[in-house]
Amino acid sequence: MSRITATFDALKAENKTALVPYVTAGDSDPSITVPLMHKMVEAGANIIELGVPFSDPMADGPTIQLACERALAHNTSLNDVINMVAEFRKTNDSVPVVLMGYLNPIEVMGYETFAKKAAAAGVDGVLTVDLPPEESNDVLPVFREHGLDSIYLLSPTTQPERIQKVSDAGSGFVYYVSLKGVTGSNILDVDDVAKHLDVIRGITDMPVGVGFGIKDAETAAKVSSIADAVVVGSVLVKMVEKNAGNADKIMNNISDLLSSMRRAMDEF
Repeated sequence: MSRITATFDALKAENKTALVPYVTAGDSDPSITVPLMHKMVEAGANIIELGVPFSDPMADGPTIQLACERALAHNTSLNDVINMVAEFRKTNDSVPVVLMGYLNPIEVMGYETFAKKAAAAGVDGVLTVDLPPEESNDVLPVFREHGLDSIYLLSPTTQPERIQKVSDAGSGFVYYVSLKGVTGSNILDVDDVAKHLDVIRGITDMPVGVGFGIKDAETAAKVSSIADAVVVGSVLVKMVEKNAGNADKIMNNISDLLSSMRRAMDEF
């Protein structure tokens, strides 16, 4: 059983929802990424989503675009990100790590080489934003061979037939993008999200994570009542941006927010 599946099973048994923070690897400095991963776990994170810096992150808004630029200014590569996961695994062998990024760096490395290195380092899943299931035929068998879950995005406009394609191709969980637009968008309608999740759950048995627009403990708690996972990204990345150069402040601020979200989710 994969770490991702084991995590969701354990949380379901406790009637809890996964808290999944996203940060961009190498932002604001590569030296803080692994300590920050551990700090997020201490604050209540159940799965870590680690962004792979890319020069053209087209699905992301300005906040994460700038995070990629800061990370790339330190020449943070896909190899570096994999090595960060390996370092994290030296003292944490239980919390799943999902790499989120774009296909180009994986293609440059080669599917087989990437999958082999990622699995050996302790990566559990890969969310490749610009690789839809219709174009995954060459990639999925390689990922499956090395035990990597393939995680796909669904949106408010995704039709049932495509939800089925995602369900057939994916594993681990599906990531429901709760808002139209790029990361960092505003105004989350939880009732509307609930309606879409009902449709998704009528088609797939995989856990459903909800992201985009979750910025505080109150919203995290509301989403936790309808989702299997709450994904938090842009608000954390903004904390990195605001405190760039001050590792302690970055880690403490992110820890405080995640701790408040965890408490609110558990109490809701």
